Amino acid sequence: MKPILCLLLLTLPASAAGDPAKLANTVILDATAVKNLGIETAEAEETAFEETVFALGRIAVLPGKSAIVSSRIPGRIHSLLARPHVPVNQGDELLWIESRQPGDPPPVIMIEAPLSGLVSEVHVAPGQPVTADTDLLEIVDLDTVEAAAAVPEHLAGKLSPGQKARLRVGAAGDTVYEANLVHLGAAVDPVTGTLEAAFHVPNPEGRLRPGMRAEFSIITSQREGVMTIPRSALQGDATNRFVFVKDYDLPDAFVKTPIATGASNDQSIEVLSGLLPGDEVVTKGGYSLAFAGKGSVSLKEALDAAHGHPHNEDGTEMTKEQQAAKAGGSAGGQDHEHGPFDAPLTKLFAATTALLLGLLLVGQFYNRRGAENAEKK
Repeated sequence: MKPILCLLLLTLPASAAGDPAKLANTVILDATAVKNLGIETAEAEETAFEETVFALGRIAVLPGKSAIVSSRIPGRIHSLLARPHVPVNQGDELLWIESRQPGDPPPVIMIEAPLSGLVSEVHVAPGQPVTADTDLLEIVDLDTVEAAAAVPEHLAGKLSPGQKARLRVGAAGDTVYEANLVHLGAAVDPVTGTLEAAFHVPNPEGRLRPGMRAEFSIITSQREGVMTIPRSALQGDATNRFVFVKDYDLPDAFVKTPIATGASNDQSIEVLSGLLPGDEVVTKGGYSLAFAGKGSVSLKEALDAAHGHPHNEDGTEMTKEQQAAKAGGSAGGQDHEHGPFDAPLTKLFAATTALLLGLLLVGQFYNRRGAENAEKK
């Protein structure tokens, strides 16, 4: 008898009540509010998690991809065709120099572009005298640029040529560039305590310019089967991390869910507990949800719409008696007064108690018969 009694007692509370903590942390909206908040979601998933090293750096001209134009003869600038920040092709006319050699008119020579690229600087003007050591102008080729990261020396041991990195440049908006580590610096900078890590980045649109600040996430290792969510989903401080999870039952409802987090990189956060694969977390609009209170729709309205039958304000389903009372009372037109045993939880408790009492009586009956049989023998 004891196993039966234990089983009934264990199942009693689980089958009766809902989850008040979940209801207290649920924000229920309507479709218009969801649209206005711009809410977007992404699934929590088990994936390969990349360990990264973060560093700052700048964009520079790739070595060998710049040229300083000068003249082999002294003279003066006869005409200047090149303009700052204007692209040129190899062989294009840049300027003409009038030689100091005698002649009527004096001889002039043409200076052409030694490579294709962008005229970055012009140092002369028409009529200006020049010599063989005068820098006339400079051309840079930005089809591929060098991105130089300054990696703290205590992290430099994790780097090796060939590792991939993701680069973000503020001037390039949300674009993420990928490149491989080409070489490491020969020495640590004694002032900053950093080691240079150089990447060659294709730049076909020319959006990356020398001197631009860049952020580097250099991938050093990878772990398989790690539960992750996008970084944008995480909210709270270090002692209280949480996300908003889209409710699987109610439309446009989101549950504030505490989670434990592990490592992070520039894209993802490792989730140690609190979520299951497939949970949809809010990646955009979650900050607004944290200040939305209970939302724009009541729990009762949301449940009624989702399930197609009426509910009470606390989310429990209405009994037939409660529905009849709400519709206008009993058949005689009088309001039906509900007794203390009309609540569903009370009814379940009473029924379970009666069942337990019956099982106890049956057990006592069989025990008594067993004792009588033993006496007769």
